[in-house]
Amino acid sequence: MSELAAWLDFGENTWIVQIFGVVFFTVILNFILRLVLAKIRKKFEKTQNVWDDAVLFALRKPLAIFIWVIGLSVAVEIIQGVAPNELFEYSAIVRRIAIILLLMQFLIQLIKNIEENFLHKTKKSEIEADEITIRVLGRLLRVSVMVTAGLVILQTLGISVTGVVAFGGIGGIAIGFAAQDLLANFFGGLIIYLDRPFSVGDWVRSPDRDIEGTVEDIGWRVTIIRTFDKRPLYVPNSIFTKISVENPSRMLNRRIYETIGLRYSDADKVRAIIAAVKNMLENHDEIDTNNTLIVNFNSMGASSLDFFVYTFTKTTDWVHYHAVKQDVLLKIIDIIHQHGADIAFPTTTLDGLPDLKKLTQTNA
Repeated sequence: MSELAAWLDFGENTWIVQIFGVVFFTVILNFILRLVLAKIRKKFEKTQNVWDDAVLFALRKPLAIFIWVIGLSVAVEIIQGVAPNELFEYSAIVRRIAIILLLMQFLIQLIKNIEENFLHKTKKSEIEADEITIRVLGRLLRVSVMVTAGLVILQTLGISVTGVVAFGGIGGIAIGFAAQDLLANFFGGLIIYLDRPFSVGDWVRSPDRDIEGTVEDIGWRVTIIRTFDKRPLYVPNSIFTKISVENPSRMLNRRIYETIGLRYSDADKVRAIIAAVKNMLENHDEIDTNNTLIVNFNSMGASSLDFFVYTFTKTTDWVHYHAVKQDVLLKIIDIIHQHGADIAFPTTTLDGLPDLKKLTQTNA
């Protein structure tokens, strides 16, 4: 026993054993935490509730770091008791700041996870929600958490928050002048959120600018639009406050507007052809008869008798629309041919010239 006591007696170096014990206990505690979280995760995966998964994934990393922060702070206090140093006096403040930052990280990740869950449910049509609204609310909440954490840290450091707010009011004027474009883009994004002229996934175009494509993301500063040749187009949000924007994705119907010319020799068949074309459109499964439907003789052109077709399809899908339009035009051609008529093309008739055959016989 005396030999064991002598072996355990470290004398003045006992603090080294204490630090080793604290670090060893911290490592063991982290290992146990990982095992526990892994088991909890397996149980949560069997449930249909996604919110417990959001909390677990957000808590996992900050909690592991928190254990290390507490363990290291205890180790620093042990060293401070043996070898006092002015640097170690700030350990309590550093620990509080670290805890605040870890709490901020947890809340930011939790908000992000909840946002992703809502977006996932929206894409599956399990709930009705606007993707832009979810993303903007998520960003606002994350910014609020970061600002709050910053103010709490300043208060922890002994800096008056009231003074910071007052300084921010004065400095905001200078910052506003220095960052006019940035603020204009920010408020442009806010206007897009409030007015909702388009959403992520919509096809948009502007008659004022060379802008056309599918909206991929609406950020604080720019909106990303993927053009139809698959190039990304980054448009500052302030631009949308100055231009007109069309949103074809929200159209109710697509229009078919075509002018067809018949030969002058088919003048007696125009009335029957127009009636047959109108009847075909009224009975077409893809034509919306609740909207305007016109098939009328329109004008006597230089080389044709023109009638026009004005109607709307039920579909708004661009590819399907062209298939419907093709079917309508081909059926119109069939109707024209069934009536013994044909589509006109530019021709020229020369009258008043002598018969070349008779002129040749006379000269012979």
